[in-house]
Amino acid sequence: MALETLILNPQAERRIRKGHLWVYSNEVDGKKNPLTGYELGQQVQVVSAKGQVLGAATLNPQSLICGRIYSRNGDQELSKSFLAKRIEQALTLREAYFDKPYYRLVYGDSDFLPGVIADRYGDYLVVQIATAGMEAVKDELLRAFDKVLAPKGIVLANDHSARSLEGLPEYVETVGEVPEYLRVEENGTQFDIPSSGGQKTGWFYDHRVNRAELQKWVKGKTVLDVFSYAGGWGVEAANAGAESVTCVDASEQALDLVERAAELNGCDDKVMAIQGKAIHVLKLLIEEQQKYDVVVLDPPAFIKRKKDQKSGEAAYRHINELAMRLLKRGGLLVSGSCSMHLANSTLTDIVRAAAVHLDRDVQLVYSGVQAPDHPQHPAIPETHYLKAQFFRVLHR
Repeated sequence: MALETLILNPQAERRIRKGHLWVYSNEVDGKKNPLTGYELGQQVQVVSAKGQVLGAATLNPQSLICGRIYSRNGDQELSKSFLAKRIEQALTLREAYFDKPYYRLVYGDSDFLPGVIADRYGDYLVVQIATAGMEAVKDELLRAFDKVLAPKGIVLANDHSARSLEGLPEYVETVGEVPEYLRVEENGTQFDIPSSGGQKTGWFYDHRVNRAELQKWVKGKTVLDVFSYAGGWGVEAANAGAESVTCVDASEQALDLVERAAELNGCDDKVMAIQGKAIHVLKLLIEEQQKYDVVVLDPPAFIKRKKDQKSGEAAYRHINELAMRLLKRGGLLVSGSCSMHLANSTLTDIVRAAAVHLDRDVQLVYSGVQAPDHPQHPAIPETHYLKAQFFRVLHR
Protein backbone atom coordinates (compact mmCIF):
# COMPACT_ATOMS: atom_id res chain seq x y z
CA MET A 1 0.00 0.00 0.00
CA ALA A 2 1.47 3.33 -1.10
CA LEU A 3 2.03 5.96 1.58
CA GLU A 4 0.21 9.28 1.42
CA THR A 5 2.42 12.23 0.54
CA LEU A 6 3.37 15.17 2.75
CA ILE A 7 4.37 18.12 0.57
CA LEU A 8 6.74 20.70 1.98
CA ASN A 9 6.97 24.43 1.31
CA PRO A 10 9.50 25.67 -1.26
CA GLN A 11 13.10 25.47 0.03
CA ALA A 12 11.95 23.67 3.21
CA GLU A 13 13.83 20.53 2.21
CA ARG A 14 17.32 22.07 2.48
CA ARG A 15 18.00 20.90 6.05
CA ILE A 16 16.61 17.43 5.29
CA ARG A 17 18.85 17.10 2.24
CA LYS A 18 21.82 17.78 4.50
CA GLY A 19 20.90 14.74 6.57
CA HIS A 20 18.48 16.01 9.22
CA LEU A 21 15.52 13.79 10.03
CA TRP A 22 12.93 16.22 11.39
CA VAL A 23 10.09 18.03 9.64
CA TYR A 24 8.67 21.08 11.42
CA SER A 25 4.99 21.93 11.12
CA ASN A 26 5.73 25.35 9.55
CA GLU A 27 7.65 23.59 6.76
CA VAL A 28 4.54 21.77 5.53
CA ASP A 29 2.51 23.22 2.65
CA GLY A 30 -0.73 23.80 4.54
CA LYS A 31 -2.68 24.67 1.41
CA LYS A 32 -1.85 21.53 -0.55
CA ASN A 33 -1.97 19.20 2.45
CA PRO A 34 -3.14 20.68 5.77
CA LEU A 35 -1.86 18.72 8.75
CA THR A 36 -5.40 18.32 10.04
CA GLY A 37 -5.95 15.85 7.23
CA TYR A 38 -3.54 13.29 8.70
CA GLU A 39 -3.84 10.81 11.55
CA LEU A 40 -1.71 10.65 14.68
CA GLY A 41 1.23 8.35 14.02
CA GLN A 42 0.54 8.01 10.29
CA GLN A 43 3.37 6.99 7.97
CA VAL A 44 3.84 9.38 5.04
CA GLN A 45 6.09 9.98 2.06
CA VAL A 46 7.83 13.35 2.44
CA VAL A 47 8.04 15.28 -0.83
CA SER A 48 9.65 18.61 -1.72
CA ALA A 49 7.66 21.42 -3.35
CA LYS A 50 9.16 20.31 -6.69
CA GLY A 51 7.94 16.74 -6.21
CA GLN A 52 11.25 15.15 -5.20
CA VAL A 53 10.90 12.30 -2.71
CA LEU A 54 12.89 12.96 0.48
CA GLY A 55 11.98 9.89 2.50
CA ALA A 56 9.35 8.19 4.64
CA ALA A 57 8.35 9.60 8.02
CA THR A 58 5.99 9.11 10.91
CA LEU A 59 3.63 12.01 11.52
CA ASN A 60 2.18 13.83 14.49
CA PRO A 61 -0.04 16.65 13.19
CA GLN A 62 -0.26 18.20 16.67
CA SER A 63 3.48 18.53 17.33
CA LEU A 64 6.00 21.23 16.37
CA ILE A 65 8.23 18.43 15.08
CA CYS A 66 5.44 16.95 13.03
CA GLY A 67 7.46 14.51 10.95
CA ARG A 68 10.35 12.17 11.79
CA ILE A 69 12.08 10.53 8.85
CA TYR A 70 12.99 6.89 9.37
CA SER A 71 14.01 5.96 5.81
CA ARG A 72 15.23 7.75 2.68
CA ASN A 73 13.12 5.29 0.69
CA GLY A 74 9.82 7.12 0.36
CA ASP A 75 7.86 3.88 -0.08
CA GLN A 76 9.23 2.16 3.02
CA GLU A 77 6.69 1.14 5.64
CA LEU A 78 7.50 0.42 9.30
CA SER A 79 7.20 -3.35 8.97
CA LYS A 80 8.64 -5.91 11.36
CA SER A 81 11.36 -6.83 8.85
CA PHE A 82 12.41 -3.19 8.36
CA LEU A 83 12.51 -2.55 12.10
CA ALA A 84 14.52 -5.73 12.61
CA LYS A 85 17.08 -4.59 10.03
CA ARG A 86 17.46 -1.28 11.86
CA ILE A 87 17.91 -3.10 15.19
CA GLU A 88 20.45 -5.50 13.63
CA GLN A 89 22.35 -2.50 12.27
CA ALA A 90 22.43 -0.96 15.74
CA LEU A 91 23.46 -4.26 17.34
CA THR A 92 26.43 -4.60 14.97
CA LEU A 93 27.85 -1.30 16.19
CA ARG A 94 27.56 -2.27 19.86
CA GLU A 95 29.02 -5.73 19.38
CA ALA A 96 31.98 -4.23 17.54
CA TYR A 97 32.92 -2.15 20.60
CA PHE A 98 31.60 -3.92 23.70
CA ASP A 99 32.47 -7.47 24.68
CA LYS A 100 29.47 -7.98 26.95
CA PRO A 101 25.73 -7.44 26.31
CA TYR A 102 25.29 -4.37 28.49
CA TYR A 103 24.77 -1.16 26.52
CA ARG A 104 22.30 1.20 24.91
CA LEU A 105 21.12 -0.89 22.00
CA VAL A 106 19.06 1.76 20.19
CA TYR A 107 19.59 5.50 20.46
CA GLY A 108 16.68 7.09 18.59
CA ASP A 109 17.53 9.31 15.63
CA SER A 110 21.20 8.32 15.73
CA ASP A 111 20.21 4.73 14.97
CA PHE A 112 17.58 5.88 12.46
CA LEU A 113 14.74 4.72 14.69
CA PRO A 114 13.39 8.10 15.82
CA GLY A 115 11.46 7.90 19.07
CA VAL A 116 12.93 4.58 20.23
CA ILE A 117 15.39 4.10 23.09
CA ALA A 118 16.40 0.58 24.13
CA ASP A 119 18.89 -0.43 26.82
CA ARG A 120 20.19 -3.98 26.99
CA TYR A 121 20.81 -5.80 30.25
CA GLY A 122 22.01 -9.20 29.13
CA ASP A 123 18.87 -11.20 28.33
CA TYR A 124 16.53 -8.28 29.04
CA LEU A 125 15.61 -4.98 27.40
CA VAL A 126 14.18 -1.75 28.77
CA VAL A 127 12.51 0.17 25.96
CA GLN A 128 11.10 3.68 25.77
CA ILE A 129 8.85 4.91 22.96
CA ALA A 130 8.60 8.68 22.65
CA THR A 131 6.72 9.29 19.38
CA ALA A 132 3.23 8.60 18.15
CA GLY A 133 4.56 6.95 15.02
CA MET A 134 6.53 4.33 16.90
CA GLU A 135 3.74 3.83 19.43
CA ALA A 136 1.46 2.98 16.50
CA VAL A 137 3.79 0.13 15.47
CA LYS A 138 4.63 -1.02 19.01
CA ASP A 139 3.65 -4.62 18.31
CA GLU A 140 5.83 -4.79 15.20
CA LEU A 141 8.69 -3.22 17.15
CA LEU A 142 8.44 -5.81 19.93
CA ARG A 143 8.35 -8.62 17.37
CA ALA A 144 11.44 -7.12 15.71
CA PHE A 145 13.34 -7.10 19.01
CA ASP A 146 12.29 -10.70 19.54
CA LYS A 147 13.48 -11.67 16.07
CA VAL A 148 16.91 -10.09 16.52
CA LEU A 149 17.66 -10.89 20.18
CA ALA A 150 14.93 -13.18 21.54
CA PRO A 151 15.13 -11.51 24.97
CA LYS A 152 13.67 -13.27 27.98
CA GLY A 153 11.72 -10.14 28.81
CA ILE A 154 11.12 -6.53 27.81
CA VAL A 155 10.05 -3.63 30.01
CA LEU A 156 8.25 -0.83 28.19
CA ALA A 157 9.18 2.12 30.43
CA ASN A 158 6.76 4.53 28.83
CA ASP A 159 6.18 6.67 31.91
CA HIS A 160 8.34 9.62 30.81
CA SER A 161 7.44 13.24 30.13
CA ALA A 162 8.46 13.21 26.45
CA ARG A 163 5.28 11.29 25.65
CA SER A 164 3.07 14.16 26.79
CA LEU A 165 4.57 16.30 24.02
CA GLU A 166 3.24 13.73 21.55
CA GLY A 167 -0.16 13.46 23.23
CA LEU A 168 0.57 9.90 24.35
CA PRO A 169 -0.48 8.28 27.65
CA GLU A 170 2.15 7.17 30.15
CA TYR A 171 2.37 3.53 31.18
CA VAL A 172 4.73 0.73 32.15
CA GLU A 173 4.25 -2.69 30.59
CA THR A 174 6.20 -5.93 30.88
CA VAL A 175 6.48 -8.49 28.10
CA GLY A 176 7.72 -11.92 29.18
CA GLU A 177 9.31 -12.67 32.56
CA VAL A 178 11.43 -9.87 34.01
CA PRO A 179 13.11 -10.08 37.45
CA GLU A 180 12.83 -7.29 40.01
CA TYR A 181 16.47 -6.34 39.48
CA LEU A 182 18.54 -6.37 36.31
CA ARG A 183 22.28 -7.01 36.38
CA VAL A 184 24.69 -4.50 34.81
CA GLU A 185 28.37 -5.18 34.20
CA GLU A 186 30.45 -2.11 33.42
CA ASN A 187 34.19 -1.51 33.57
CA GLY A 188 34.73 -4.62 35.66
CA THR A 189 32.04 -3.71 38.19
CA GLN A 190 28.59 -5.22 38.72
CA PHE A 191 25.38 -3.42 39.63
CA ASP A 192 21.77 -4.41 40.23
CA ILE A 193 19.20 -1.87 39.11
CA PRO A 194 15.39 -2.04 39.35
CA SER A 195 13.70 -3.31 36.22
CA SER A 196 11.00 -0.66 36.71
CA GLY A 197 10.62 2.35 38.95
CA GLY A 198 14.24 3.46 38.60
CA GLN A 199 15.48 6.59 36.87
CA LYS A 200 14.69 6.66 33.14
CA THR A 201 15.74 3.27 31.68
CA GLY A 202 17.40 2.24 34.95
CA TRP A 203 21.07 2.85 34.15
CA PHE A 204 23.09 5.63 32.53
CA TYR A 205 25.37 3.91 30.03
CA ASP A 206 26.40 7.18 28.41
CA HIS A 207 29.26 7.98 30.84
CA ARG A 208 30.77 4.49 30.83
CA VAL A 209 33.92 5.45 28.88
CA ASN A 210 34.46 8.48 31.12
CA ARG A 211 33.99 6.30 34.22
CA ALA A 212 36.62 3.94 32.81
CA GLU A 213 38.98 6.90 32.43
CA LEU A 214 38.44 7.86 36.07
CA GLN A 215 39.74 4.48 37.18
CA LYS A 216 43.24 5.57 36.11
CA TRP A 217 43.15 8.41 38.64
CA VAL A 218 41.68 6.93 41.83
CA LYS A 219 44.01 4.27 43.22
CA GLY A 220 44.65 5.05 46.87
CA LYS A 221 42.56 8.23 46.66
CA THR A 222 39.57 9.59 48.56
CA VAL A 223 36.60 10.16 46.24
CA LEU A 224 33.39 12.17 46.58
CA ASP A 225 30.70 11.14 44.07
CA VAL A 226 27.97 13.81 43.91
CA PHE A 227 24.59 13.07 42.23
CA SER A 228 25.73 9.46 42.48
CA TYR A 229 22.48 7.63 41.60
CA ALA A 230 23.42 3.93 41.87
CA GLY A 231 27.14 4.62 42.25
CA GLY A 232 28.37 4.29 38.69
CA TRP A 233 31.29 6.63 39.33
CA GLY A 234 31.80 5.93 43.01
CA VAL A 235 31.51 2.16 43.26
CA GLU A 236 33.58 1.71 40.11
CA ALA A 237 36.22 3.95 41.70
CA ALA A 238 36.18 1.86 44.87
CA ASN A 239 36.48 -1.30 42.82
CA ALA A 240 39.44 0.25 40.99
CA GLY A 241 41.38 0.79 44.20
CA ALA A 242 40.17 4.04 45.74
CA GLU A 243 40.90 4.27 49.45
CA SER A 244 37.41 5.53 50.31
CA VAL A 245 34.32 6.71 48.44
CA THR A 246 31.44 8.89 49.60
CA CYS A 247 28.31 8.88 47.44
CA VAL A 248 25.80 11.74 47.67
CA ASP A 249 22.26 11.62 46.30
CA ALA A 250 18.85 12.99 47.27
CA SER A 251 17.17 9.65 46.56
CA GLU A 252 17.01 6.99 49.26
CA GLN A 253 16.36 4.38 46.58
CA ALA A 254 19.51 5.42 44.71
CA LEU A 255 21.67 5.10 47.80
CA ASP A 256 20.16 1.67 48.53
CA LEU A 257 21.44 0.72 45.07
CA VAL A 258 24.88 2.12 45.95
CA GLU A 259 25.03 -0.06 49.06
CA ARG A 260 23.81 -3.07 47.11
CA ALA A 261 26.51 -2.54 44.46
CA ALA A 262 29.24 -2.04 47.06
CA GLU A 263 28.32 -5.35 48.70
CA LEU A 264 28.07 -7.08 45.33
CA ASN A 265 31.64 -6.05 44.48
CA GLY A 266 33.11 -6.65 47.93
CA CYS A 267 34.02 -3.02 48.55
CA ASP A 268 31.31 -2.05 51.04
CA ASP A 269 33.98 -1.32 53.66
CA LYS A 270 35.22 1.56 51.48
CA VAL A 271 31.87 3.07 50.40
CA MET A 272 29.58 5.28 52.45
CA ALA A 273 26.45 7.20 51.43
CA ILE A 274 25.01 10.57 52.36
CA GLN A 275 21.39 11.33 51.51
CA GLY A 276 20.51 14.94 50.79
CA LYS A 277 20.38 17.65 48.17
CA ALA A 278 23.77 18.13 46.60
CA ILE A 279 24.16 21.83 47.38
CA HIS A 280 23.23 21.34 51.02
CA VAL A 281 25.54 18.37 51.49
CA LEU A 282 28.48 20.10 49.79
CA LYS A 283 28.07 23.15 52.01
CA LEU A 284 27.90 20.93 55.09
CA LEU A 285 31.08 19.10 54.07
CA ILE A 286 32.81 22.44 53.53
CA GLU A 287 31.76 23.56 57.02
CA GLU A 288 33.18 20.32 58.38
CA GLN A 289 36.44 21.08 56.52
CA GLN A 290 36.35 17.78 54.67
CA LYS A 291 38.82 17.33 51.81
CA TYR A 292 38.96 14.80 48.96
CA ASP A 293 41.48 13.81 46.31
CA VAL A 294 38.74 13.48 43.69
CA VAL A 295 35.30 15.10 43.41
CA VAL A 296 32.87 13.92 40.73
CA LEU A 297 29.92 16.08 39.64
CA ASP A 298 27.38 14.30 37.42
CA PRO A 299 24.27 16.46 37.85
CA PRO A 300 20.94 16.26 36.00
CA ALA A 301 20.47 18.72 33.14
CA PHE A 302 20.44 22.25 34.56
CA ILE A 303 19.61 23.62 31.09
CA LYS A 304 16.62 21.74 29.67
CA ARG A 305 15.48 24.58 27.41
CA LYS A 306 17.21 27.59 25.89
CA LYS A 307 15.36 29.89 28.26
CA ASP A 308 17.19 28.12 31.12
CA GLN A 309 20.61 29.08 29.73
CA LYS A 310 21.52 31.89 32.12
CA SER A 311 20.23 30.29 35.30
CA GLY A 312 21.60 26.90 34.27
CA GLU A 313 25.11 28.21 33.64
CA ALA A 314 24.99 29.92 37.04
CA ALA A 315 24.00 26.58 38.64
CA TYR A 316 26.95 24.80 36.98
CA ARG A 317 29.28 27.58 38.15
CA HIS A 318 28.01 27.33 41.74
CA ILE A 319 28.27 23.55 42.00
CA ASN A 320 31.78 23.54 40.53
CA GLU A 321 32.94 26.23 42.97
CA LEU A 322 31.66 24.21 45.90
CA ALA A 323 33.38 21.10 44.58
CA MET A 324 36.72 22.90 44.21
CA ARG A 325 36.55 24.05 47.82
CA LEU A 326 36.42 20.39 48.87
CA LEU A 327 39.48 19.34 46.88
CA LYS A 328 42.91 18.78 48.32
CA ARG A 329 45.81 20.60 46.66
CA GLY A 330 46.34 19.15 43.23
CA GLY A 331 43.06 17.25 43.44
CA LEU A 332 40.98 16.10 40.48
CA LEU A 333 37.61 17.64 39.61
CA VAL A 334 35.36 15.68 37.27
CA SER A 335 32.77 18.09 35.90
CA GLY A 336 29.96 16.49 33.94
CA SER A 337 26.97 17.87 32.07
CA CYS A 338 24.12 16.22 30.18
CA SER A 339 22.68 19.57 29.02
CA MET A 340 22.60 19.63 25.23
CA HIS A 341 22.38 23.44 25.28
CA LEU A 342 25.69 23.74 27.19
CA ALA A 343 28.61 23.73 24.77
CA ASN A 344 31.77 21.86 25.68
CA SER A 345 33.76 25.09 25.53
CA THR A 346 31.22 26.83 27.79
CA LEU A 347 31.62 24.18 30.47
CA THR A 348 35.39 24.65 30.31
CA ASP A 349 34.95 28.39 30.68
CA ILE A 350 32.59 27.93 33.64
CA VAL A 351 35.16 25.81 35.47
CA ARG A 352 37.94 28.26 34.59
CA ALA A 353 35.89 31.19 35.95
CA ALA A 354 35.05 29.27 39.12
CA ALA A 355 38.74 28.54 39.64
CA VAL A 356 39.74 32.18 39.15
CA HIS A 357 37.09 33.27 41.64
CA LEU A 358 38.56 30.90 44.24
CA ASP A 359 42.15 31.91 43.41
CA ARG A 360 42.89 28.50 41.89
CA ASP A 361 44.51 27.36 38.67
CA VAL A 362 43.13 24.44 36.65
CA GLN A 363 44.59 22.11 34.05
CA LEU A 364 42.21 20.28 31.70
CA VAL A 365 43.61 16.74 31.53
CA TYR A 366 40.75 14.85 29.86
CA SER A 367 37.64 15.77 27.91
CA GLY A 368 35.13 13.04 27.18
CA VAL A 369 31.77 12.66 25.46
CA GLN A 370 29.10 9.99 25.38
CA ALA A 371 30.05 6.38 24.76
CA PRO A 372 29.85 4.78 21.29
CA ASP A 373 26.51 3.16 22.16
CA HIS A 374 25.17 6.74 22.07
CA PRO A 375 26.40 7.62 18.55
CA GLN A 376 26.08 11.21 17.40
CA HIS A 377 24.12 12.03 14.26
CA PRO A 378 26.27 14.65 12.48
CA ALA A 379 23.21 16.56 11.21
CA ILE A 380 21.35 16.57 14.54
CA PRO A 381 23.17 18.53 17.27
CA GLU A 382 20.61 17.35 19.83
CA THR A 383 22.14 13.85 19.71
CA HIS A 384 25.42 15.25 21.09
CA TYR A 385 24.70 16.22 24.67
CA LEU A 386 27.13 14.64 27.14
CA LYS A 387 30.35 16.16 28.46
CA ALA A 388 32.86 15.03 31.08
CA GLN A 389 35.89 17.20 31.78
CA PHE A 390 38.65 16.26 34.21
CA PHE A 391 40.56 19.17 35.79
CA ARG A 392 43.60 19.16 38.02
CA VAL A 393 42.98 21.95 40.53
CA LEU A 394 45.97 23.83 41.93
CA HIS A 395 46.19 26.42 44.67
CA ARG A 396 48.02 29.60 43.68
